[in-house]
Order: sequence, then C-alpha cells, then structure tokens
Amino acid sequence: MAKLSNEELLDSFKEMTLLELSEFVKLFEETFDVKAAAPVAVAAAPAAGGAGAAAEEVEEQDEFDVILEAAGDKKIQVIKEVRALTSLGLKEAKDLVDGAPKPLLEKVNKETAEKAKAALEGAGATVTVK
Repeated sequence: MAKLSNEELLDSFKEMTLLELSEFVKLFEETFDVKAAAPVAVAAAPAAGGAGAAAEEVEEQDEFDVILEAAGDKKIQVIKEVRALTSLGLKEAKDLVDGAPKPLLEKVNKETAEKAKAALEGAGATVTVK
C-alpha cells in the first residue's frame, strides 16, 4: 500500500460527511485503542418545560443524536458553539450551521447530548435530541 501524504489524507477527510468522519474516528479509536476527545463547552441555560418529558420518554436509550434544526438570530454564536462541541474548523462549522437541519453529534451519551443542547440553545439555536 502506498503511503499517503498528510495533504492527501486531509483532502480525503474534506470529502467526507460528518457522519462518515464520525464513523472513521470511532474505527480509529477502536483500532488503536485511543480516545479522540474534543473539548466540550458548557453553557448555563434554563431548561425548557417540555425537555423533562422528552427525556423521560427516551430513558431506555443510551445513545443519542443531537440535530441542529435552525441557527436562529445569533448565527455567529451558534457557529462558535458548534466548533466547541466538535473538532470542526470554521468553514465546516459554518457550512453545517448554514445547512441546518443537520446532525451535529451522533451516538453520544445522554449527558453529552444534554450539554450540547443546552449550549446550542443558549446561543440561540433550535436543537432536537433523538
């Protein structure tokens, strides 16, 4: 197998969707027994009244998807939160926010999903956790 240069590897990653990249990271972690951890920003936001009922419905789940439905009025703040929650660059985060509704995080635990939702809603975004 020919060795790929760093630029060739980056070009390959640029062509991947967020889902494909997430699957690759998971496979990489399993293969090399490592954990790729991204910093998670936590913003204090008041809990919505309906959020408790929705959380009770899905208690049996152990993996959740965080879907960015809409950026709202504070698009720049939402882009900053997306970057903090993922390891995406500025352009990729902006493209994701512009393309909403889009999956942001997939197959994360309940705590991570709730923190991401609170952070994004605190920045003015509309978020769904499934």
